Amino acid sequence: MGVQITFDAHDTVKQAEFWALALDYVVQPPPPGFDSWFAFAEKIGVPKEDWDRLNAVVDPAGAGPRVLFQKVPEDKTVKNRVHLDVNVSDGGEGRKELAHAHREKLEAAGATFLREVDEPTGWCIVMADPEGNEFCVQ
Repeated sequence: MGVQITFDAHDTVKQAEFWALALDYVVQPPPPGFDSWFAFAEKIGVPKEDWDRLNAVVDPAGAGPRVLFQKVPEDKTVKNRVHLDVNVSDGGEGRKELAHAHREKLEAAGATFLREVDEPTGWCIVMADPEGNEFCVQ
């Protein structure tokens, strides 16, 4: 049994590129024999207006779940009920410095810093991806 995480998105390509950076993943390569997903979509008869309907990122080590982005017409309107925690360290010495460095990299890629949480139950940096989905960096 496995798990896939799915995001609704307006721009599946941009979201996939952002989350590949955030998670240290790669945009899922097209099937063998195709240089792009667009070429694959054309070959199997997907209408051109649907070529960007789906996009995905994968863990190059094969350990983490696939993250899929599906195009939807509506905007995000409420706070996420589920979010991802991006763990950039093992929680030991230097974890905050690593998290702040990752924050800067993600802001340069379109993320927004929302707040830093430092409570007895834990510490993290709360951010939003380019389409407003909240996530934590720790």
